[in-house]
Parts: sequence; C-alpha cells; structure tokens
Amino acid sequence: MNFLRACFRPKADRYVHTGSDASGRQDGLLWTLWHFCGIYDGHGGPETSRFINENLFQHLKRFTAEHQSMSVEVIRKAFQATEDGFFSVVSRQWPMKPQIAAVGSCCLVGVICGGTLYVANLGDSRAVLGRLVKATGEVLAIQLSAEHNASVEAVRQELQSLHPDDSQIVVLKHNVWRVKGLIQVSRSIGDVYLKKAEYNREPLYQKFRLREPFKRPILSAEPSITVHQLLPHDQFIIFASDGLWEHLTNQEAVDLVQNHPRNGSARRLVKAALQEAAKKREMRYSDLKKIDRGVRRHFHDDITVVVVFLDSHLVSRASSVRSPNVSVKGGGINVPPNFLAPCTPTEPVAT
Repeated sequence: MNFLRACFRPKADRYVHTGSDASGRQDGLLWTLWHFCGIYDGHGGPETSRFINENLFQHLKRFTAEHQSMSVEVIRKAFQATEDGFFSVVSRQWPMKPQIAAVGSCCLVGVICGGTLYVANLGDSRAVLGRLVKATGEVLAIQLSAEHNASVEAVRQELQSLHPDDSQIVVLKHNVWRVKGLIQVSRSIGDVYLKKAEYNREPLYQKFRLREPFKRPILSAEPSITVHQLLPHDQFIIFASDGLWEHLTNQEAVDLVQNHPRNGSARRLVKAALQEAAKKREMRYSDLKKIDRGVRRHFHDDITVVVVFLDSHLVSRASSVRSPNVSVKGGGINVPPNFLAPCTPTEPVAT
C-alpha cells in the first residue's frame, strides 16, 4: 500500500520534517495508489503535533494492511492508536515534565483513494473543496470538514449535553468561548489534563488545574469523518489550519486559488490572510512582516496550508483505470505525477 504524505506544520512548532523547503513546508513523499495529507496544528507546545507527524501515518498504513482496504474504521483506529501512544508518552514523562499533559494538537487528515476522499478532523482546521459549476463557470467552495471549536453553537450544545451537571463546561471569557474557560477546541490529540483527572493536579501549573476533579473526559479524540465521492468537475482541495480561516472565507480562499496560477497557491493564501490581519490592525503588510515572530503571535495565529489539485479526467476514471497520471501539488509546489487507483489493494501491503 502506498501513499502521498504531505504534512505541513505550523512555524510555531519549530519542527521541520526532512525534505522540507526553506520556508518549512514539505511537499512530502510520493507513492502510488493513495494520497495522504495531514495538518497538525499544535497548541501549548510542539510535542503532540510532532508525535502525530511521526506516528499517525504509520498507524494508518498498518490498519489499512490489516483490513486490506481504506475505510472510516481504519482512520478511526489510526487516530485512536495515535492518541493512546501520546497518552503513554505523557505517562512516562509526567514525573520529570508534567506540563506535557497540557500540550495538544488539532489534526486534519485527507485520504484520497480511487475517486473517494476521506476527511477526518479533530479541532478547528478545515478542508474546503473547489467545485466547478459548468452552467456558470464559477468554482464554488464546499466545506468538507466538521469543526470542534466552542465558538460554534452546536459544539457548545454537544458539550452541555455530555456534561449536563456542569454549568461551567463552556465559558465566555474575554469575549471568546472556551471549554472550562481554558481551551477553544473540544476535540484534539493530547490535552491529557482535560481527559484524565489524574493529570489535572500538582505539579501541573495552577492555570491548567480545575477546582474540582472531573469524572468523565472533558475533551474527546473521536474524529469527525466524512466520505466524499470526487466528481470530474472537482478542481482542488484546500487543507488549512484555523489561522487561514480566521481571515478568509471559504469562497475567498477558493477564488484566490482558482483565479491564479497553480504554482505558489499555498503561499498566496497565506499572504492574503496576513494582509487581512494587517488591515484589521490598521497597519501595512510589509510592517507586519518585520515584526518578530514571537511578537506576531499577538497579531495573527499560525497559518498552515496545503492545496491539492485534482485531475478532472482521472477522477472520473479512477475506480476502473490504473495507468493515467494525476497532478498533485502541495503547498503550491509541483509534485511528480502519480496514479489514482482502486481502494482495495491487489497485492501484499509494504510498510
């Protein structure tokens, strides 16, 4: 079983995967049959997002080999194995490094096999499809992922239904909704201090400790998984962390990709978001770029983007034809041609 892995990481993680370019973006490794893309937006530190980068893809390969096909269940198992693995890391490091219990990461994954796209998400990163409407020539934005941020009313309602005895499960703090007044996302990998009560105590920093012990996990690692059949007029998919969507609407992002050359699409989206961030602060983009990265965190969130372009002719034939090539571009940089092929492998899987 082979995959395309393109794991782009936020600069705040200070982690550059082997093969990345000078800006810290990685186009990934190319294999046949499958395409994999992951966005891991860490918070509280880089440990969780690094762990996901090193382990989730391997778990996905292993479970796909065991099941001999890609499926929602395979993806769910890979997420859970990654979560369990990071729990083990926290357990080992707790005596020497207790603050690791307060480190976590959002996790957005896209897997394309044949003409089927699986999107799995924890947290508030987002996947958006650009689909051509032949009658008008427009390319419409279609959101593919569900988000888990307390700013969404449905998420607050879900938390309240899961914790009916806790009136403070979501708190409006400084005009921002937060789970227990601490964190905006309701689902993640890591953040063990809000999943296991034994890690919500000293010597963890007081700002992370709850006044009363909790009886059930507050945050979840259960991903929202959607399955989409790609159509011949589907043009591209934008995978990005919430830092992009804070400043651009889905349609604005799709228009920006559609109306410019493919090369450099991800960088162009990042620049557009930064320009909007500067405008909101009534400053010039050039001045924003001059600010030290550590200080710029007060002006905008980290922004991580992958743009995957689809070959319309091959999408329509992917389930029955093995030989045609498909052009896939990550981060606006060309990646060598590859196949789209049926989801079920026909030979033993190589790991």
